[in-house]
Amino acid sequence: MATHPSDYKPLILWTIAMAVLAVILVWTAYMARGILLLLYVSALLAVGFSPIVRVIERQKALPIGTRRFPRWLAILVLYLGILGTLALMIALVVPPLVDQAQALAKELPALIARGQEFLIEKGILTQRVSGQEVLEHATGARGGQAVGTVFSALVGLVGGIFGLLTILILTFYFLVEAGSLRRTLLQVFPVGSRPRVDAMLRAIMTKVSAWLGGQLLLAGIIGSTSAIGLWALGIPFFYVLALISAIGELIPIVGPIIAAIPAVAVAATVSWNKVLLVIGFFVVQQQLENHALVPKVMQRQVGVNPVAVIVALLLGGNLMGIPGAILAVPTIAILQVLFTEWLSTREPEA
Repeated sequence: MATHPSDYKPLILWTIAMAVLAVILVWTAYMARGILLLLYVSALLAVGFSPIVRVIERQKALPIGTRRFPRWLAILVLYLGILGTLALMIALVVPPLVDQAQALAKELPALIARGQEFLIEKGILTQRVSGQEVLEHATGARGGQAVGTVFSALVGLVGGIFGLLTILILTFYFLVEAGSLRRTLLQVFPVGSRPRVDAMLRAIMTKVSAWLGGQLLLAGIIGSTSAIGLWALGIPFFYVLALISAIGELIPIVGPIIAAIPAVAVAATVSWNKVLLVIGFFVVQQQLENHALVPKVMQRQVGVNPVAVIVALLLGGNLMGIPGAILAVPTIAILQVLFTEWLSTREPEA
């Protein structure tokens, strides 16, 4: 029996409708990418913190008999522990840095004068430039740009604080409602597939938790090596500077660079030779960290191939900057679990 062209009309209309729906969904996701990123980061943190919350829940420190910690209280204890650690770090870091910054401010005019003399001797600079001339030039022709830059920085800072608070709140609720969300997600799948989906979710949770532990391990390694290296170079307050390096390690790409600035500033109060040695030390350290330490640690902790880790970091950093670099490894780990599950469900070829 011949097929009439009108028989294809429902299929054509369905295909067009699905294509339009896909375009709408992609466009909506693109427009809401900021919100989706906050949700994704919060979900990753909730998954990563889940094992710690379960450990706290099993404690019996409260005088409530044999009952476990309420989940909300366990999460609150975790948050207080994190905030307390950050407060302790700030208390250790800020006072020495203020002292060093004041000492550097006193030495800065002499350092600038020596630097200008060097540039004049080399023919790079024709005459001395006073600080007042630099300030007048900055606030004169480019005063509007300077104000705009400061305003943009303030807006970015406020937005960053708001985003951080949003992530903390969302993570809290994701952790509280973890069981309910898990059951709801399983209800989407057929009954026969739920055990496999549940096993897949557990594997994802294990890998994300391992990634979070790997980040803390990397921070500890970088902090320890920085303390040893700066101590060997004779840099004052090396323990504080090492702590800053450890914190900076948690932020890919720019974190280590920003963390190296205080060490360089402190070294400048000693001598220019120390500055060059400190810069060289951090360059070597970061090269080893980027190309050897991170891939190996993530392979051991998360089970992701070192080549995949490097490629994921490059792609994530190129596509989304710092957030993309931070989320690259856990994302590739999740994709690995999904891909492995997909391969296991394929029927063997004849």
